[in-house]
Amino acid sequence: MAATEQTIKQVNNLGDSDYKYGFSTELDEIRPPKGLNEDIIKFISAQKDEPEWMLDWRLNAFKVFNKLPKPEWAKLNIPEIDYQDCYYYSIPKSLKDKPKSLDEIDPEIIKTYEKLGIPLKEQKNVIWYCSRRRF
Repeated sequence: MAATEQTIKQVNNLGDSDYKYGFSTELDEIRPPKGLNEDIIKFISAQKDEPEWMLDWRLNAFKVFNKLPKPEWAKLNIPEIDYQDCYYYSIPKSLKDKPKSLDEIDPEIIKTYEKLGIPLKEQKNVIWYCSRRRF
């Protein structure tokens, strides 16, 4: 079997099974429904506490996006992208209030950092970043 055929076979086999090395973290989160429309764009902008000019820019960009042609994939049989089957914004509730220390972070997030092997110093950098950023 050629190398490319073998690779394709292995990838297809992986795609047919669950990812045995992965995990997920269940968190209380702020997330609008799936899909993208003007109401969801307004929701996201409000969550980020953005100025009016940014909301106007996002709404205008959405109008332009809706006029774009659908992508055509060269020599690939890829189904059309369902843009209404995606979440476009999600944030853990514990990060929304701009935590000032690791004690204010949901313990599940800390456990996830530990599973991923993220050192404590890096965890503190995330807290610093979250405390200064608009989500």
